[in-house]
Amino acid sequence: MLKLDSHPSGRHFLHIPGPSPVPSRVLRAISYQTIDHRGPEFGEFGKAVLSNLKKIFKTDQPVIVYSASGTGSWEGALVNVLNPGDKVLFYETGQFANLWRALATRLGLHPEVVGKPGQDTWRWGVDAAVIEERLRKDTGHEIKAVCVVHNETSTGVTSNIAAVRKAIDDAKHPALLLVDSVSGLGAADFQHDKWGADVTISGSQKGLMLPPGIGFNALSPKAIEASKHNKMPKAYWAWDEIIESNKNGYWPTTPSTNLMYGLHEAMEMMLAEGLDNIFARHQRLAQACRHAVAAWGLENQCLDKDTFSPVLTCIATPEGLDADKLRKHALEKFNLSLGTGLGKIKGKAFRIGHLGDCNELSLMAALSGVEMSFGAMGYKPKASGVVAAQEFLK
Repeated sequence: MLKLDSHPSGRHFLHIPGPSPVPSRVLRAISYQTIDHRGPEFGEFGKAVLSNLKKIFKTDQPVIVYSASGTGSWEGALVNVLNPGDKVLFYETGQFANLWRALATRLGLHPEVVGKPGQDTWRWGVDAAVIEERLRKDTGHEIKAVCVVHNETSTGVTSNIAAVRKAIDDAKHPALLLVDSVSGLGAADFQHDKWGADVTISGSQKGLMLPPGIGFNALSPKAIEASKHNKMPKAYWAWDEIIESNKNGYWPTTPSTNLMYGLHEAMEMMLAEGLDNIFARHQRLAQACRHAVAAWGLENQCLDKDTFSPVLTCIATPEGLDADKLRKHALEKFNLSLGTGLGKIKGKAFRIGHLGDCNELSLMAALSGVEMSFGAMGYKPKASGVVAAQEFLK
C-alpha cells in the first residue's frame, strides 16, 4: 500500500513520460470548491475552457472533452467516425500504436498494420511514403481511416503529421486521418487544422500538466459529418450531444469539474508562457538529455535524429545492463522515477521524461540520478553525461 505519510526527505523527482509533475498553481486550482455544473457560473467557465483548448490544439473546430484517459479518447475517436467491420490502416511506431490497434480490433474494426520496410519499426518515425503507397493500392477505398501516433511515448519518436496528410491527399484517398497526440500536445508543436487531422486524440496528464482523468477529441468538419452517418454503437462517447451542449458551456453528462479548474489554470499558464516558448524549452531540454546519452556511450532507441522527441528520451541499454534494475536503484536510492521500457523493449530500455513543468535544474537532477545509478549496475559510462548536459545548457 502507498504510504503517503511516509516518504524520503526532499522532493520526489518524477521523470517518467507522463503523468508529468503537476504545478502547485494547478493543484491549488483543483482544490477549489465544487460548483453547480448546471449553474450560470459554470456555463461561462466552460466556454472559457473550450475557447482556450482551441488555442492549444490550434483549431477553429470543436474540441470534445471527456472524463476519461487517453485510451477512452481513442475509443471516442473510432466509434464516432467508423462502422463495424471497417478497415483501418495503423502505422506501428511502438507500444501505444499497438495498443490503439488492439482496441480497434475489440471494437470490431479490421486493422491493417504497416511500418518501415526492412527496419525495426520501433526505432523510426512514420514513413509517410509507406502510407501513400498502401493507399494508392486501395483503389476500392476500403480503408476508411489512417491512424498514426504523433509522439510515440514508448520509443521517443515524434512523427511528421503534415507529411502523413500530404501522403493521403497525394494518393487521392478519402480516408480520415486520426492522430494520437496524447503525449505530444502542449510539449511538441501540434497544428490540428493546418496539418489536416480529422480527429486528434489527447489527454490531460502529459504536456497539459494535469493528473490523469480528462481526454480530448479535436474534430474536423469531415469528421463531424462522418459522425452523423456512422453506425458504430455509442452513447457516452457520442459527439453530437456534447457539441450541442458545449455551445452554452455545458456538458450532457457530469464533467470532471475540479480537474477542469486545473485545466483552465494550466492553459492560462501555457498561454502566458507562449506555446512557441514552451516548444523551444522542450527542444532545449531534449537536446541536453541527448548530449548526456551520447557522453554515457549509450544509444537512443530512436535512430532518426529528425524524429527525436522533445517530450522524452528513450535510452537503449547494452547487454548486461538491466534497465529495470537501474530504475529500481534510482527510485530507492535517489527518489527518482524513470520510465520503464514497454512491450518488446521491457528491461532493454528506460525513458527520461522532460515534459510539462520541467526546467534545466529538474533535468540535471534526473541525469545525476541516472549517472550515480550506473555504478551500482556495474556500468562505466564513456564520459560524464551530467557534464555534457551542463556544457550544452550553460
